[in-house]
Amino acid sequence: MPGYVAHLAGNPLLAPRAVRLSKKAAYLMHANAVLYEVQQLYNVSDHLDTLADQHPLVSEPLITIPGSVRNTATLFEVLVATKIAPLAGLDPATA
Repeated sequence: MPGYVAHLAGNPLLAPRAVRLSKKAAYLMHANAVLYEVQQLYNVSDHLDTLADQHPLVSEPLITIPGSVRNTATLFEVLVATKIAPLAGLDPATA
C-alpha cells in the first residue's frame, strides 16, 4: 500500500492530500475502488445476460461468460472483506 500512496503523492494535483493520508484512509480508498470495480463487473454480467437473451444464435456460448464474471466479482468482494477491510479497521460485514 505504500506504493499506492506514493503514486498519489507523485501526482501534483493530489500531492497535498495524498501526503496527509493515514494508512487507514489509504486502505479505505483502496477498498472503495475495488468495490466500485466489483459493481462494474456485476453490471457487465447483467448486460451479457441481456445480450444472450436477445441473440439466440450466440445465446448458448454467451450464457457461460456472465457466470464467470459474477464469480470474479464475488471473489473480489471476499478479498475486500477478508484482507483489505480488517487493515482499515472496518467491520467486514459492512465493508
